[in-house]
Amino acid sequence: MTSALLYDRLQFAVTATFHYLFPQLTMGLGLLLVYFRTRALTSGEEHYHHVALFWTKIFALSFAFGVVTGIPLEFQFGTNWAKFSNFAGGVIGQTLAMEGMFAFFLESSFLGILLFGERRFSRPVQWFAALMLFLGSWLSGYFILATNAWMQHPVAYTVAADGRLFVDSLSGLLTNPWLLWQYTHNMTAAVVTTSFVMAALGSFYLLSGEHAAFARTFVRTSVVAGAIASALMIFPTGHGNAKQVFEYQPIKGAAFEGLFYSERGAGLYLVGQPNMETMTIDNPLEIPRALSFLVYEDLWAKVKGLDAFPRDLWPDNLPLLYYSYHIMAGLGTILVVVMGLALVWLWRGRLFSTNWLLWLLMLSAPFPYLATTAGWMTAELGRQPWLVYGLLRTADGTSPLVHSGNALFTLLGFLGLYLLLGLLFLFLVAETVRHGPAPAEHQTAAYPSGQPI
Repeated sequence: MTSALLYDRLQFAVTATFHYLFPQLTMGLGLLLVYFRTRALTSGEEHYHHVALFWTKIFALSFAFGVVTGIPLEFQFGTNWAKFSNFAGGVIGQTLAMEGMFAFFLESSFLGILLFGERRFSRPVQWFAALMLFLGSWLSGYFILATNAWMQHPVAYTVAADGRLFVDSLSGLLTNPWLLWQYTHNMTAAVVTTSFVMAALGSFYLLSGEHAAFARTFVRTSVVAGAIASALMIFPTGHGNAKQVFEYQPIKGAAFEGLFYSERGAGLYLVGQPNMETMTIDNPLEIPRALSFLVYEDLWAKVKGLDAFPRDLWPDNLPLLYYSYHIMAGLGTILVVVMGLALVWLWRGRLFSTNWLLWLLMLSAPFPYLATTAGWMTAELGRQPWLVYGLLRTADGTSPLVHSGNALFTLLGFLGLYLLLGLLFLFLVAETVRHGPAPAEHQTAAYPSGQPI
């Protein structure tokens, strides 16, 4: 790998990873805001209206920083990946344009209504605005993931005389078979992220003795939503996503499972370290025949290993891919356990007074972010050496006039800028949390017992 290609890839990885910290929160919040607005509308309780107002502020902060960090990300298609843009722009330009024209403007317009129209618009209008905000955020995710799904599994394209690609069926592009499981897995993961953030904040308020009524609503809602989404993230969405990897990208599947050799009754490695010299997994903890069963529903089915494919088609960083996948899977299991415990304690009516579990919920907030980051690393590292799977290699998609020094300079610039943006975001969120969901007198007047009905 040339140094210019290395820095181009690192720059895109850094900007994409930092950017996605924000949309995953807004996409999950979009769904829960609809729930809070629905409760406020149907029950007439001011409590849920104030809950919705508070989380709309958090949504707005995350949305704004997502926009700021997302624009440089798309610019890199032209600055660092010009050959890729020239080759595939006729396809990916369709979905990226639809995301900007339809989803982004839908999302931003109705967010403005919710932020600035509290006294100007009726509660039904605010509920409708929350619904449109949810649809806009999830539609945005759909178009972006349709772009990535096409790079993972190219469909509905035609090759022009000059070698460039163009869409020959817009419906085919938007119904890519790869997209179903990728989209559902990604969006359930976004709900998991939001649920853990909301549970962490509610736990913080309960442990500090502040905003108790609101804190109970935060924890109750997020634990129920998080438990459901965490389970769905593993099955069926995670399972379906993994099965299609073995169907369409078997090299990636073999790599992230550490399967160096084709095998009947292949086992599933829970832990272990890939040894690239001996082509084995050191210190393995294995479930015998589990991989064959999960992929083909047959304990003795043959699973193709890396030895079945040419070496130049293997992902270029197998150990990192292997660890990314296992970190994602391991954290996903931990998230299910944490939310499962919280749900049991909630059902027993003891969650709000169980300090150790509240501490666990609060300290678990970073785990979904780490899991989604590892998940995207698995998806993108596993596609290598292809930029568009089977059609364009990553090494052939860069900008020929952008040299290593330029790419390294802008990479360092992004690192410094994103450090400042990250600190600013944390400061603004901390200020919002410090002010709380509503004035203290509202809690006392509306709920003298500290518990909403």
